[in-house]
Parts: sequence; C-alpha cells; structure tokens
Amino acid sequence: MTETSVEDSTPRTHIAEHKKGGLGELAATAISGNDITSSCLYVSALAIVYAGILAPVVLLVVAGVLYLFRSTYAEVVGALPLNGGAYNALLNTTSKFRASIAACLTILSYMATAVISGSEAMHYAQTLWSGLPVIEATVGLLAIFMGLTILGISDSARVAIWIFLTHLGTLALLAVVGVFYIATHDGLAIFSANLTVPQPNDLLTALFFGFSAALLGISGFESSANFVEEQAEGVFPKTLRNMWVAVTAINPSMALLALAMISISQVGENQEALLAHLGGVAGGPWLAFVVSVDAVLVLSGAVLTSFIGVNGLVKRMTLDRCLPQFLLKTNSRGITYRILVAFFALSVSVLLITGGDLKALAGVYTLSFLGVMALFGLGNILLKVKRATLPRPSQASWPAVLLGIAAVVVGFVGNAVMNPPYVAVFLQYFIPTLLVVSVMLGRIALLKAALFVVRAVLAYFDLRMRTLSASIRGKMEEINSQQTVFFTRGDNIANLNSAMVYVSRNEHSNRIKFVTVVSKSDQVPARIEKDLKFLDRTYPAIDIEFVVREGVFGPALIEELSREWKIPRNFMFIGSPTGHLMYGLAELGGVRVII
Repeated sequence: MTETSVEDSTPRTHIAEHKKGGLGELAATAISGNDITSSCLYVSALAIVYAGILAPVVLLVVAGVLYLFRSTYAEVVGALPLNGGAYNALLNTTSKFRASIAACLTILSYMATAVISGSEAMHYAQTLWSGLPVIEATVGLLAIFMGLTILGISDSARVAIWIFLTHLGTLALLAVVGVFYIATHDGLAIFSANLTVPQPNDLLTALFFGFSAALLGISGFESSANFVEEQAEGVFPKTLRNMWVAVTAINPSMALLALAMISISQVGENQEALLAHLGGVAGGPWLAFVVSVDAVLVLSGAVLTSFIGVNGLVKRMTLDRCLPQFLLKTNSRGITYRILVAFFALSVSVLLITGGDLKALAGVYTLSFLGVMALFGLGNILLKVKRATLPRPSQASWPAVLLGIAAVVVGFVGNAVMNPPYVAVFLQYFIPTLLVVSVMLGRIALLKAALFVVRAVLAYFDLRMRTLSASIRGKMEEINSQQTVFFTRGDNIANLNSAMVYVSRNEHSNRIKFVTVVSKSDQVPARIEKDLKFLDRTYPAIDIEFVVREGVFGPALIEELSREWKIPRNFMFIGSPTGHLMYGLAELGGVRVII
C-alpha cells in the first residue's frame, strides 16, 4: 500500500507495456489498484462499526478527500517524476531529515500493510478451513513471501493485472448477486431496520469517528507515485483517476450492500471476513468460497507488494546514507536479504503485539498512512513555494491542497482519539526507526561529541594520574630521603662495599654518610676518599657523602650526630668490631652491626 518496485520486464504484451516503453495504464493501475481496492475487504466493516448506517456517507466523503489528493499527487510527481513518494517530494524540497520522517512513516505503513493484509487473507482463508490458526498462518504467509522475495520473485505486471481483473470481477459478481438477493428478500426492510438501530454516539461523533476509520479505504493511493519511473509517459495521472473511480464506486457500494443484507450487529460479528459472509448470505457457500479465494489472492498480493516496496525504499534510504550500510549486503541473486529479514521480524512483532486484532492493525496502519499523506501534501506546498519555477504538467489549487491536508490531519487525530493504545504501538515502532535515521544523519556531530567527551575524560584522568604519580613519587622520595650513617675507619674498600650492598638491599634510602672519627685531621686514611668516589660511580642511585669527625667514637658522639643530622640511631651502622669495643651495643643506643 506504499512504495512499490516493479520489474522492467521485456515487451511481451501490449497490455503490460506502453508503446513508448514502461508500464501501460492497465498494468500501472493494477499494481496500485490491488492495494487500494483490497481495502474494501475490511474497511466497509470498520466504517459500519464506527458510523453505523452513516457508513456509505463517510466512505463517499473519503472518496472526496481522495479526489483532492489526485491533483496534489499529480503536481508533485509531474514536477519530480522519480520514485519515492513523500520521501522523494520532501527530499527535493527540504532537508534529508524531514524527508526521512516521511520514509519512517512509510516503512511503518509497509509493516502494518503486510500484517493487516496477511491477517485478513488468513481470516478469509479460515472461511474455507475453519480449523486454520490465523496468527500462526499469518506468520507463515509472511515467511513465505519473505522467502520468495529473497529468491528474487517479484510482482510482475502480468500477475498484477490478472489479480486485479479477477478481484474486480469477483466484486462485480458479489454486487450483482447481492442486489438480486436484496430485491428478492426485501432488502429495504433490512436497511430500514438498520436505520432504527441507535447510534453509539451522536451524529457528529459518529461521522467523525466513521470518517477517521474509513480513511483506511484509500490506503494504497500513494503506491503509484512510488513506481512512477517504471510507468510510460502520461500514465501516472490516469492511475490516480482510475484508483479514485474504483474507490468511489466500490467502498460505499459494499457498505450499502451490507446494510441492506444483514443487521449491523452481524457486521460486527463477521468483521474480519465481511464480504465472504455477504457472499454466503446472497449466493450460498459457492459465492462465499469465490470471495474468500479472491480475498486471499488479492491480500496476499498486497503482502508481496509490501516486501518488495520496503526493500526498494530502505535500499534507497541506505544508499542516501540514512540507514546503516550493512543493510546493502546482497545474496548471490543480488537481493538485499538483510532488509527483508529485518522487515519480516518487525512485521511479526507487530502481529504478536496486537494479537492480530483488526482494529489495532488498522489503527497503526492508518496513523502511519495518514502521516505519509499529510507529508506529501506538505511536499506539494514546499514545491509551490521553493520550486515555483520547476516545470509541471498540472497544478493543484491551494484550497485543494490545504483542505486535503486538513482532512487527513482530522483523520489522524480521530484515529488517535478512538484508539489511544494504538498510538503507543505506533510510537513504539516509529520512534526507534526515526532515532536510527537521526543517528545516521547526525553521526558526524555525534562522533565529534564522542571525541570531545573522550578527550575530556582522558584529560581528567590524565590530570588525576599526574597528580597521583607526583604524590607517589613524592612519597617514594620522602621514604628514600631517610639518611643512613656508616661509621668506618676507611682502611678496607671491601667493608665499604659491603655496607653499600647492605643498604641497597635492606633500606629504603638513597643517601648514606660514611663517617670516620679521628682524633686529629691528619689521621684520615689516605685511600678512603678515593674509594668512596669509586663506590659513588658504582652505585649511582645512592648519594654518598664522606664526613670526617674529630672526636671520640662513643655514645655521646652518636647522640650528638643524631640530633645534628636528625637521623635516628637505629639508622646508624657499624662493622663488627675486630678488637675490644669500649662500649656495649646497648650503650650505643641501637646502632646496628651490618658487616
């Protein structure tokens, strides 16, 4: 019911091809017409449920809205004869982000189209096989068409024509048999009885809600604009005219037929397969069977159109860099299968969330579809204002454009008011899709922001790490700054080296004083200073200081030096005495023997 991709088939029939190349009027009308005319299978029931006896009136009003959009679409597509629908219209008149909003709505519209068409097809199939599980069968139908599309099988023009003509023929047969039934079974009495059924709401409310629900009947009108490049010159406006004629003739007449054949309560009871029920009432099981088979075919065709259409739209958006590039991965047949698998998964999730409820599905679809229609009207306004000099074969009047936009906005509000929970379901899918597109379009700004944050975080931690490193180094320096003292007579470099080895292995210190105590300065050993310079070069990490102290080695001198240098006595070392030591170790105040 939205953008459709059509094969560029070789000229095999004058029906499917125009003499100048491209799809002819019947083929193009059939492809889009299969979408829009299939809506009568469910929209008549919806209109009657909300508007009651006024259903034919609201369906005619909807046909009037569609008439307004004929000129709106004709002007935009005439000026911009490219595939893409509302996305293309906004892409050429405003920013890529605004165009992507229309594309997101179109994608959601595709999902709801596939689900509602598949679900309705299985409801009609259930009239042929009463034991058919509708939800499971719908999932199976979606899977089948996903597989067929991945294999490269698309809706050809000839198949579309065959389904379209079969569908129109079936509806004509149902109408003829139904009129005959009404004439022979006092249909006027049934219609009169329905007139007396009290409306659930007042007149204006019934018209408002009925009109909002009935707008589902024009879903698919935008399809032709989405494959205009495959159509022959001059065909597009004819498809718009033909679709409008079909909707105006079929939808109100089907609702009128139902109101003259069965009671309004029976319409609600048979909402999912109303036309098959009418066929059974008017002609018996054979006509119900024919209608059901036709419904399964035309609705299944709409499912296939959804897969093909979303594949083309998402592929174009991906090429425009609105979506992640991994979606462009193709199989051996050149089909972007990842798009189709993702679409299948999203469609099944919509089906399961709504439980296959027709009203919920119709509400979700109608919101997205009406959003697309409104944005297309906005695209027309922007085209008039920003691209006034662009040539176009026809122009829509300002009143027609503004009134059409107003009508679909009213319908959007009506559907939201009727079914608030469906708005939540709609937003659950629309918002994430829009967020993905927003991220893709703003990824440079987001990456710059991420880079700024990373740099800020790194700078923060760098500063903290520098501070911490400085603190650790300071602590290490504080610890290592503890001086040690080794009292030596300086006559043995081996003892001096042993003292150095001991300190380096056992003490957190990088400073050592070698102290020799003499009674006279001329008693200092001759080699000690030279030996200490050698050790200083050997142990570069330890600062060696040589001190000569005149006096007598003993507790008093140790106490004096400890106070003067602020070095605890337990960090003062001596070698093991070789002779008699005048003082005991206890008297020396804790001086340590290290060699």
